[in-house]
Amino acid sequence: MSCLAALSSQTERLVIGMISGTSVDGIDVALCRFEGAGENIKQQLLHFATVAYEPTLRQQIFNLFKSSATVDDLCVLNVAVGEAFARAALEVTTNAGFQLEQIDLISSHGQTVRHLPGGRLPSTLQIGDISVIAQRTGIVTVGDFRPADMAVGGQGAPLVPMADYLLFRHATKGRLLLNIGGIANVTVLPANTSADAVLAFDLGPGNALVDAAVNHYTEGQETCDTDGGRAAIGNVDRQLLYDLMEHEFLQRRPPKSTGREMFGTEFFEGLLRQVELSANDMVATLTAFTCEAIVRGIRDFVTLEMHELWLGGGGAYNESMVRHLTAGLSELKAESFNGLGIEPDAREALAFAVLGNQTFSEQPGNLPSATGAQKSVVLGKIAIA
Repeated sequence: MSCLAALSSQTERLVIGMISGTSVDGIDVALCRFEGAGENIKQQLLHFATVAYEPTLRQQIFNLFKSSATVDDLCVLNVAVGEAFARAALEVTTNAGFQLEQIDLISSHGQTVRHLPGGRLPSTLQIGDISVIAQRTGIVTVGDFRPADMAVGGQGAPLVPMADYLLFRHATKGRLLLNIGGIANVTVLPANTSADAVLAFDLGPGNALVDAAVNHYTEGQETCDTDGGRAAIGNVDRQLLYDLMEHEFLQRRPPKSTGREMFGTEFFEGLLRQVELSANDMVATLTAFTCEAIVRGIRDFVTLEMHELWLGGGGAYNESMVRHLTAGLSELKAESFNGLGIEPDAREALAFAVLGNQTFSEQPGNLPSATGAQKSVVLGKIAIA
């Protein structure tokens, strides 16, 4: 029996899920045990860690977001990021007390460098070559999840909602699962939901603009607004906030997805040319924009009754954001993902472990109600060690 056939026939798997999000903070790695797949899946998160990028590599990735990036840059970094992901998988396996031979599968989302779901030929690109990961670790690796959804008319994102549905749906409570990474997105799980009733979409910027502001004003000495401290002492520029809330993305109906192409460094640099604000006032205004966009998106497009708001991603640690969101959505019980048994930063790495497990169980990884795809499809491409 081939290694792929043997892996597909297993009813229990140890899977490493990996992703680096739009904030480029590092590589999130989740080591999970799964029994079964689909709606009968049972999961146990055994170990989670975020492995930081080397500073030079992190800056090179940010350089890829610029229009001046070259094909040579992209080609080299595809391999360099693959090497970084492989090292992260090896490190986490050792730290978790496992041997490589015990790991059945690595499932890697990689690092998104372009996401262009609109236009005549919708496209997306994640780097971190899975062949490099497979060869360095000796473990079968699945990755490049988004294109299969786009090939059937979807936006290739969000993909995490499939895992949200399988792991976190509730019989009697409607749940909003809000992730505030570089981009903010929400999964809507109505009470006793079926897969085709799940709604999910990007809401607008998450931490990307706030991070860009802090990085700019501190000349790289700080990379984020720790605990929301700058936003707490800054003053919101109400006119700028009003103008930002007119952004056309906020008016679009789901399904919709976005990325740094829309809400990244170039967007922030455009603001610098328009207004002059102190560092803390700019951070406070962009924090307010982020939160107001989230609240509006939920209020405008979530029509079914919800009971709980679960917060994940880096924004869950930003006290200013949490205060703003809980005030704007005061009718909902708001809690960190810790209450669901996982760290707020672990959700997406866990989700891609689930999606890799789905692939080898020949089960769909996308939810057409979330991505706009014409049908459910098995996601991912496979590299054999």
